[in-house]
Amino acid sequence: MSTFKIEGGHQLKGEIQPQGAKNEALQILCAVLLTPEKVTIHNIPDIVDVNKLIKLLEKLGVKVNKLAHGSYTFQADEINLPYLKTEQFKIDGRGLRGSIMIVGPLLARFGQGFIPKPGGDKIGRRRLDTHFQGFINLGANFRYNREEHFYGVEADKLKGTYMLLDEASVTGTANIVMAAVLAEGTTTIYNAACEPYLQQLCKMLNRMGAKISGVGSNMLIIEGVDSLGGTEHTMLPDMIEIGSWIGLAAMTKSELTIKNVSWDDLGLIPNVFRKLGIIVERQGDDIHIPAHTDGYEIQSYIDGSILTVSDAPWPGFTPDLLSIVLVVATQARGSVLIHQKMFESRLFFVDKLIDMGAKIILCDPHRANVIGHDFKSSLKATTMTSPDIRAGISLLIAALSAKGTSTIHNIEQIDRGYERIDERLRAIGAKIERI
Repeated sequence: MSTFKIEGGHQLKGEIQPQGAKNEALQILCAVLLTPEKVTIHNIPDIVDVNKLIKLLEKLGVKVNKLAHGSYTFQADEINLPYLKTEQFKIDGRGLRGSIMIVGPLLARFGQGFIPKPGGDKIGRRRLDTHFQGFINLGANFRYNREEHFYGVEADKLKGTYMLLDEASVTGTANIVMAAVLAEGTTTIYNAACEPYLQQLCKMLNRMGAKISGVGSNMLIIEGVDSLGGTEHTMLPDMIEIGSWIGLAAMTKSELTIKNVSWDDLGLIPNVFRKLGIIVERQGDDIHIPAHTDGYEIQSYIDGSILTVSDAPWPGFTPDLLSIVLVVATQARGSVLIHQKMFESRLFFVDKLIDMGAKIILCDPHRANVIGHDFKSSLKATTMTSPDIRAGISLLIAALSAKGTSTIHNIEQIDRGYERIDERLRAIGAKIERI
């Protein structure tokens, strides 16, 4: 188990380039299974979760060729379907949440898809019902082995239909879309997720020969086609990492420029940080954060009531950045209520921040009230353990702003979502060491 040793309290300065989007990568990589032709993908982040999925695809028989850093070709012309029924697949698939999205493409192209109950973050319950109910709606037979926690779907030929999703699940929508592109007839998906990463998937599938309309809305209409071809695709920058760097700049009173952020795909993210009093400047397609030497003040609502920041499906604020917002609020002027609606275990890391001197009242598993210090007292260095990817980066930002030397254990969680984070932080002046 690796550890970060962090000497906090230093101002940072410089430019940082966001990695490719983790959540887009997990969808896009699974889509290569839909065609026997070559697919070239650029800006793939070099992180644990994505690399695990690439290894899983290789074991499935996909030919993977690395062209350069972040650029690969994939060709799924000789798929090893018997691997899906091996004990090794049950181990490999269980170690990665994103592995669920191989099921839709396999079902569409080969008439069968299997997956063990996936692992991932300990952030609360994340149901798979939306995925499998969608496959059943398309005509697949579903079975579940309770003893081995193993899911399976099979169908001779999927048939298009109308469906209303019970929740606007991003991975659920992606999985159903990938299944429906090769189904017979027309599929309408209402209450579909419409995140930029899902839009990217739909645009890529259309370039491969799919017929998807309504991209960017919550109603997708898919006319099934017989087959898909190859394509080339470049992934968006990771909006969660961009938000993390905004929070880092504010907490360390640093002047940072975040390069090539794809502003038009950031949605509410810049405005939510502005509500915390952070100056977020647009410079072309870059974000510039000036040094907040006088701190930052949380806005209240126009009637004077306390600001609430809550998560919601796109175009609402992403739940993956609530942990960052919470940490940033610990040094603001004023108070804010953080309402984590979508996951019930994601706020439990606040006990570590309280140990560091933060003023936080955990109201219940979903809500925390943060009273900012206004930098009048720094957070204190401590030893902590990363419980999940986003809490891990939040604790790292807290440690970089704290006085003294902090230690963060279980940094494999951070590595799952952030590429070479220690090297990139050192390049802008952070005192961080991997042990």
